[in-house]
Amino acid sequence: MREFDLVIVGGGPAGMAAAVAARTKGLENILILERDSELGGILNQCIHNGFGLHTFKEELTGPEYAERYAEQVEAMEIPVETDTMVLDISKDKTVTILSRKRGVEQIQAKAVILAMGCRERPRGALNIPGYRPQGVYTAGTAQKLVNCEGYVPGKEVVILGSGDIGLIMARRMTLEGAKVRAVVELMPYSSGLKRNIVQCLDDYGIPLMLSHTVVDIKGKEKLEGVTVAAVDSTNTPIEGSEEYFPCDTLLLSCGLIPENELSRSCGVDIDPRTNGPLVDEGLETSIDGVFACGNVLHVHDLVDFVSEESARAGESAVDYIRRGCTPDSTAAIKVIPQNGVRYTVPSQIHTADLLGDVHIRFRVTGVFKDCAIVIKAGDTELVRRKNRILVPSEMLDIIIKEEKLAAVTEDITVAIEEV
Repeated sequence: MREFDLVIVGGGPAGMAAAVAARTKGLENILILERDSELGGILNQCIHNGFGLHTFKEELTGPEYAERYAEQVEAMEIPVETDTMVLDISKDKTVTILSRKRGVEQIQAKAVILAMGCRERPRGALNIPGYRPQGVYTAGTAQKLVNCEGYVPGKEVVILGSGDIGLIMARRMTLEGAKVRAVVELMPYSSGLKRNIVQCLDDYGIPLMLSHTVVDIKGKEKLEGVTVAAVDSTNTPIEGSEEYFPCDTLLLSCGLIPENELSRSCGVDIDPRTNGPLVDEGLETSIDGVFACGNVLHVHDLVDFVSEESARAGESAVDYIRRGCTPDSTAAIKVIPQNGVRYTVPSQIHTADLLGDVHIRFRVTGVFKDCAIVIKAGDTELVRRKNRILVPSEMLDIIIKEEKLAAVTEDITVAIEEV
């Protein structure tokens, strides 16, 4: 059985950033496992720009961003095994893999980092009535068809969901000569970044229909059109508000789900609010020596934040290995989301043995204006940050100084308050 200090599952931006950080901190025996034939993950099909402004201080496309990290991995001589599927991870960190070259094999790790990314919510999870005709795609599938395969799936398009991939594909399909009739969003607000709404919809005159959804799909063999209806405050379609859009393509951009089947099978505790692992301040899961980062932990809005978070996971894994692969025995303080905060990462903090400042990342449950983010330990206020507006599409990051947390013994709450 081959042995490694650190095995990283996933060679996308999260896995590469974790590996680079671990090697920078002096760890030598590292292995990256990637199921695709090359590093980069989803970035390889994201040919639009807007990446790297935080990490590299310049605007890059997705493949350029991935290449920057792939070059670092190669320069640091970090071993990578592509075309390799991870089948199982045991609690003693035995990793079972399947590859074309080596077949089924087990490798032993001292620490494991989960960096498998996320997947799109499929039609089957959306409860849309109708047949299953040709012409219904997830937005990410359409993105790969257009950007990687050179195939445009249709000419008359409706997009359900205003996630960032859906907004970007509205612009991409328009540039390829298709007519995007509308972007339909169930919620009264968009789930995508404001800049994408402006650059991908407003600049091309594509209507955004908030508080609407697709209630019927017409066509048995091939898509003929969709019926869109307004919804009330309970998301129930309003009778009489139906509008029919003839189209040959329906793109679904209805949210991303962390890819955690492997995490569940190895026994990691999952947060039902994020569908990602529950982690502490070092991004360690409920299994000692197993860490999680990037979109497998919670869905990010910017890849730069994925890289920063994953670097912390890599550093934390090195600290775990160097202390003899022993669990942190100090008591953990819970981090509890309240009053408009949907979740927090981390969900607990070991305040007695911190190695630096702590990032608390979270999303809000709705649109809040003229408010403040308040973080407390019992009655003691640790942080208060005023905001003009908060929206669910933007992930928030608040840093709490190590010295403020050192004496904390009560649970920490993160809440939204009106100003």
